[in-house]
Amino acid sequence: MKGGGIENPAFETPRADLGQRYHAGPATAGAGAAAPAGPCSGLEEGPCGWGPCSPRALQLCNNSEGYLAAYSLLAIFQGIVVNGLVNISISTIEKRYELNSSLTGLISASYDIAFCVLSLFVSYFGERGHKPRWLAFSAFMLGLGSLVFSLPHFSSGKYQYGGKLEDTCQTAETTFANATCSASTNSSLHKYLYVFILGQLLLGVGGTPLYTLGTAFIDDSVPKHKSSLYIGIGYAMSLLGPAIGYVLGGQLLKVYIDIQIPKRQDTTYTEVDQDDPRWLGAWWIGFLVCFFAIWLLIIPFSCFPRHLPGTAKIQAEKISETHDDGSQVLVQTNNIGQSFKDFPMALMILLRNPVLMSLIIASSSEALVATGFATFLPKFIENQFGKSSSFSATLGGLVLIPAAALGQVISGVLVSKCKMDCRGIIKFMISTCSVALILNTVFLFAKCGNEPFAGVSETYNGTGTLYNLTAPCNANCRCLRSMYYPICGRDEVQYFSPCFAGCASYLFNNMKKTYHNCSCVGKPKRENGSEDFLYEAIPGKCPTQCKFLPLFLTFFFFAVVFTFMANTPTTVAILRCVPDKQRSFALGVQSVFLRLLGTIPGPILFGVAIDNSCTLWDINDCEAKGACWVYDNGRMAYLLMSISAACKTITIIFVVMAVYFYKPPPLTKALPRKTSEKISVIRT
Repeated sequence: MKGGGIENPAFETPRADLGQRYHAGPATAGAGAAAPAGPCSGLEEGPCGWGPCSPRALQLCNNSEGYLAAYSLLAIFQGIVVNGLVNISISTIEKRYELNSSLTGLISASYDIAFCVLSLFVSYFGERGHKPRWLAFSAFMLGLGSLVFSLPHFSSGKYQYGGKLEDTCQTAETTFANATCSASTNSSLHKYLYVFILGQLLLGVGGTPLYTLGTAFIDDSVPKHKSSLYIGIGYAMSLLGPAIGYVLGGQLLKVYIDIQIPKRQDTTYTEVDQDDPRWLGAWWIGFLVCFFAIWLLIIPFSCFPRHLPGTAKIQAEKISETHDDGSQVLVQTNNIGQSFKDFPMALMILLRNPVLMSLIIASSSEALVATGFATFLPKFIENQFGKSSSFSATLGGLVLIPAAALGQVISGVLVSKCKMDCRGIIKFMISTCSVALILNTVFLFAKCGNEPFAGVSETYNGTGTLYNLTAPCNANCRCLRSMYYPICGRDEVQYFSPCFAGCASYLFNNMKKTYHNCSCVGKPKRENGSEDFLYEAIPGKCPTQCKFLPLFLTFFFFAVVFTFMANTPTTVAILRCVPDKQRSFALGVQSVFLRLLGTIPGPILFGVAIDNSCTLWDINDCEAKGACWVYDNGRMAYLLMSISAACKTITIIFVVMAVYFYKPPPLTKALPRKTSEKISVIRT
């Protein structure tokens, strides 16, 4: 046979000249060889180092555990940036660069667009290449993408959190410097959208080898019964990254975006604090830190050999579970995968595999929901339960990511300990997806209603109309809608700003600002009257009366656990049901569909759903629509639940189809394959 790759002797008679194809020495590849002395001892299973420089200390890491450690570190930092810092920064980026949720959803999806475009080619050509060095390239691009994503902060100037605040109701004769629209008020900040997209594209280029070639290299290097455990650990580490990213990003959002809050000399200005909706945190610091850290990982990946020691023996002991549709014979007979001209045929073999395609569509449906919630869960918590951006981001990370990692590890351990075959793995996925669907109903009974908001959810004490911030009580105040500065009245109603509340004056009591003479604020709703209130309104949103947050987080935690318990088994089943020489390529095909049907439309679909639940948009002086300030909580919960339930139902249907289509090969119970019959040189 010409070329190389992993051969399957169950479909091919051993060749007499097999031992002569290697130049590792006179050792033959006989059946009685206790170790792969011939085939892979030279070119294939080299030492750990750089060419002739192979320090003895590095050989301690020249094994599957050493590779898994390096793989896990890269997966952690990739998760920190792509699924942690990017997601937690979305809300801040929206406000800083005047973007709506649909556009920030496009930013999130750009990573998957690059991944989708490149994964087929990277997985096809990387299958017979030097996979660890592909991961060194991955680290380089991930670091570069992190750097580019942070650049808008350094070129967009200092953050201006608003001009003259409408602290009080102004007389009809008073005018504001920013009351009219001019060309200068048309900000160009939204053009930084393209820089964020470029950064995400570079991150996508870097992530492509990690989850195709990197995962396949693990499966190549460990025994079959340990593969699911090692892959589960690697995937769990990739989810530990977002957890760190959420917590780290949440803490960084407590730091002012320009580090130091500017001092205002004009008394008509007030400094912002974390409770002020104009507050923006230092979202960019985490990206710079990860840029330096990721580039350090280029060093270990560049020193690993093409194959780890012992790979030949491990591969010889594996038994094929390829779906019996003739693809294994076709790949072996035609030696497919040695040149680019084989690409179309190799792709068609996989696309015609009904088990593979069923698993791919099922995983794509789950990915749509996972990426949607990963992007917008902090925003959901912030608006649904009235929490701050930083607290919502931290809370979302502490619940979502550990649950996902726990699901990955549990499923990997169960599949490994129970030694499930391919059919058993797929049946296991049906049960986990069904439980996740049931737990998804948490959105029906753990949602919160909206707090009263004058001019949005209710009128001004019976005057004015809904969805109109102007009423008779503030008609003469000449209020501007371009600055959102909410206050909470003693009547437990939220107002857009002190001006729209009709407040004519303010005082400072114990360094706390209070508003008085507010013509739109009603009487206290509590019976003990107004004598307990030394104010008519105070800055900030009204505290929420909803107590469902602990219940929601509990159910959502277990829903995520069972959702991700299907992730590792899906990958293992895909690696089992395709020909040996097409495993990396199969993961590449999965990545394409995962992005096209899942992670690309996921954030966009969730963003559109959230935008459709908006009841109050930010409108600037030129009447241009920006970010959303207030959402309909009930509508948001129902829309997100509907999307999630529909996708999980699709997942279950296609996993059932995979069980129905799967046909194990007739030689599954054959004796383990011999080393000499298994490994061949991958020509470079």
